[in-house]
Amino acid sequence: MKYILKKAGMMILTLFVVSILVFLAFNLIPGDPATRILGTEATQNQLAMLRQEMGLNDPIYVRYFRWVIGFIQGDLGTSYSYGSVSALIMDKIPITIWLAVMAFLLMFFISIPLGIFTARHEGSVIDKFVVVMDQIIMAIPPFFSGIILTLIFGLSLKLFVPGGFISYKKDFWGFIGYLVFPAIAIALPKITMCVKLLRGSVIEEISKDYTRTAYSRGNTTRGVLYRHVLKNAMIPVITFMGMALADMVSGSIVIEQVFNIPGIGRMLLSSINNRDYPVVEAIIMGIAILVMVVNLIVDIIYRLVDPRIETIND
Repeated sequence: MKYILKKAGMMILTLFVVSILVFLAFNLIPGDPATRILGTEATQNQLAMLRQEMGLNDPIYVRYFRWVIGFIQGDLGTSYSYGSVSALIMDKIPITIWLAVMAFLLMFFISIPLGIFTARHEGSVIDKFVVVMDQIIMAIPPFFSGIILTLIFGLSLKLFVPGGFISYKKDFWGFIGYLVFPAIAIALPKITMCVKLLRGSVIEEISKDYTRTAYSRGNTTRGVLYRHVLKNAMIPVITFMGMALADMVSGSIVIEQVFNIPGIGRMLLSSINNRDYPVVEAIIMGIAILVMVVNLIVDIIYRLVDPRIETIND
């Protein structure tokens, strides 16, 4: 419990520092939000009234604490173009979350069995083929994978309509079906990295003394692998998977553009282009919170997998 509380405290402190940096970054950028909303033809009196209404005349530390308190209470501010930022993000975030979750599940259910299989058959033809394919796929950026998938499965095989996004509000299963190929594009490089990491970790653990001792006690290969080796081999993989999940959310920004998916990533790019900073601040803070929470969950899983970690850190 002490270990978890320490990690949670560090997470809160990190988020506090990130919130300061994010707020300062977008409030020190040249430009007047009032002019952005009313346009260049607004009178000075109209601009002054709007600045007063928006609280832009207050000291920066007052605006920061007002923004932070509002963020904690669920009020993410007001977009310069769309109104409530909270309502805007709540409408878009399920799309990005489902995309990231699908990509993560693909990575998990493909890379774990494949990594174990290649480690057990080290040096075989299949192992060599997987290693070569790993290197090739790892070198291909996700956006290029998305373009290839669109050309093959969208334009040639007609398995989906490129750009024909289906809203989860209208047809949930149609929405899930459309996200399959974008999820594959995001997951492919993560699958190859995870397979390589798990394969190397399992091979390393198999060569250790405790494995030979387990074999000498009459355990089968399967028993040694799943009762002893895999538990230790999964420790670095757990870290990677936690980082991969957070990266899949942020990495969806490009993929959403390729597949015309109106999620958080696409909204972020649009808001940056429109200088809609309240939306950008909220999204960046949301991604930061996600990364921190995922890291905390990974640390807790670490603690459950290997209780020695708490002692080492203490």
